[in-house]
Amino acid sequence: MSAMRIHNVIFFVLLFLSVSVLTDALKKEVLVGGWTPIKNITDPHVAEIAEFAVTEYDKQSGKNLKLVKVIKGETQVVSGTNYRLLLTVKNESVTKNYTAQVLEKSWIHFKNLTSFKPLLLH
Repeated sequence: MSAMRIHNVIFFVLLFLSVSVLTDALKKEVLVGGWTPIKNITDPHVAEIAEFAVTEYDKQSGKNLKLVKVIKGETQVVSGTNYRLLLTVKNESVTKNYTAQVLEKSWIHFKNLTSFKPLLLH
């Protein structure tokens, strides 16, 4: 086997291994269909989604809840992005935690509140 041919074989083996390792790393970063924790819970876009959830719930229920803070959240990549948020909200003087789920399709400026429930402690 010539030196050039050996170099080519080594090059392609290393290229294949590099692509395999990179692909595995990317799969762990964003798993399509799986829930991924939101790293920056204070991100303005997360706050926008949370405000949308509370405002939309108020419209649907006739209540007057106000967002206090976002405690934590997760995203799920679907045909858009699902946000599942744990929120602290206030109704007059009573503060409670709720879970909210919002589907966003940002490319068509679409948001839909799919769930908004009080967090029940056991």
